[in-house]
Amino acid sequence: MDLVIRGATVFDGTRRPRRRGVDVVVRDGTIAAVDSDAATPSGATVVDADGLALMPGIIDSHTHYDAQITWDPGLTPSPALGVTTVVIGNCGFTIAPCREPDRDLVMRNLTQVEGMSLDVLRAGIAWDFETFPQYLDSIERRGAATNVAAFIGHSALRTYVMGAAAVERPARDDEIAAMSAIVGEAMAAGAVGFATSTAPQHNGWGGIPMPSRVADDRELDALVAAMTASGRGLFMLTKGDRTDVPYLERLAAGAGCPVMIAALLHNPTNPTGTFEELEQIAQARGRGHELWGQISCCPLTMDFTLASAYPLEGMKAWAPAMKASGDALKRVLADPSFRRSVKDELARPAGVRLFNGEWDKIELTQAAKAGNRDLEHRTVATLAAEAGQHPLDWMLDFAVAEDLESLFTAVLLNSDEAAVGRMIRDPNASVALSDAGAHLTFFCDAGFGLHLMGHWARTLGVLSMEDAVHELTAKPAEIFRLGRRGRIAPGFAGDLLLFDPDTVARGAKRRLHDLPGGGARLTTDAVGVHGVWVNGVPVVARDGAPLPDPKPGRLIRAS
Repeated sequence: MDLVIRGATVFDGTRRPRRRGVDVVVRDGTIAAVDSDAATPSGATVVDADGLALMPGIIDSHTHYDAQITWDPGLTPSPALGVTTVVIGNCGFTIAPCREPDRDLVMRNLTQVEGMSLDVLRAGIAWDFETFPQYLDSIERRGAATNVAAFIGHSALRTYVMGAAAVERPARDDEIAAMSAIVGEAMAAGAVGFATSTAPQHNGWGGIPMPSRVADDRELDALVAAMTASGRGLFMLTKGDRTDVPYLERLAAGAGCPVMIAALLHNPTNPTGTFEELEQIAQARGRGHELWGQISCCPLTMDFTLASAYPLEGMKAWAPAMKASGDALKRVLADPSFRRSVKDELARPAGVRLFNGEWDKIELTQAAKAGNRDLEHRTVATLAAEAGQHPLDWMLDFAVAEDLESLFTAVLLNSDEAAVGRMIRDPNASVALSDAGAHLTFFCDAGFGLHLMGHWARTLGVLSMEDAVHELTAKPAEIFRLGRRGRIAPGFAGDLLLFDPDTVARGAKRRLHDLPGGGARLTTDAVGVHGVWVNGVPVVARDGAPLPDPKPGRLIRAS
């Protein structure tokens, strides 16, 4: 199907000034012409832009759709939010390779580290694969609404080779060799690179560290070398204190590969930390080593209950709570020694931690008992002060009294707009970190691109709309070596987003119960989106509504 979009204001992704009254022609999924008066191919679908703006589709380079894509090829809600390409497998939290006996363990780990429902995963994942190449083949067979590029992930890889020992010890030489061979096999099948995590908040089932966190430097060096033996590949890491920027530069220099470092989020209790890391990245780039700092343009806000308190799970003192549930968890939360340990840890500065004792940024969003509804939408700091208690004691007492069903909202990181604006303008940063597909009950940042354009470009003027579009399109396409995507130019993919620059934004969050088995998720609607095309095929209608069951996306097998 050919497509002509007439009379658009075109932002081509390159930072060049917008062009008005432009016609864009797509033939067989590829842009054929960008002209002020292009000819219309016979039988083409013609869309009158009516002066709206046209840009390349958004590339979301940090998603976790690895499980969801097996039951939802529509990758809800990303296409409706302007996303035409997703990169999955970030942080190394993948579901392939995976042997049948390990499936339940892999799913249990995802429930903890990515805030996913175990019942949803058990009901939803279609396990018609074991190896990573088979997983890619499965995605290709099913089709998807967006284009998909995939990392081979470290935690699944470690579990596949080492079994239960993956969370217990460093790998032996023979195990490293086996993992290296699988990385090579994945790269040959088209993986975009290799991803891992050493972040302390990344814990699996029962609070045990995710397998990748147990790996030593020798193993990381070998696996990155196995990736680059293919002659290409990007190394992606969500870092902890051990894997600092100087270490990652040494690794990049030795392997000769680009490195994407996540997650650089501004912490008001350590206000200079992110900027120091971005400066280290700048210095590394000046020495010829391609490092990038992955940042978010959104405040990190999470809804949670004390039954699964993800914002607190990065603390060592919280580990006993992650090993318990139900009445046993209530006993842990009520234990004075547990509370004392948590308070002591919060009193100490930390390099990487989601929650840092800012009780004025945690709100009681929804009380479980009708008699407590008058306390809703007030902060834990205020409620604790009125009760004459330490905020931790008040929150835990209240939650236990409500059978752990109280819903809290925490504004964790990236809450200082001046600091975030400075990060967005940093040339060594890449805006991403939507985490789409994960943390479905905690938050939904799948609309990060619309937020960048609406809030940061139009409303605040921190960057121009041309710069915002570039940040979301051509820049990640180049970083991730995604081929001819991310630009409106002849020969590039017909991945397009039609929008109103005067209104574009992401809407308010809302909760749906449409996951397998009726599980809940948070979502958000697009504002000002008037059409989305993937490889020239519409996936979103003119009114912004998703079209039923379109699968024009392509598996991007890097080569």
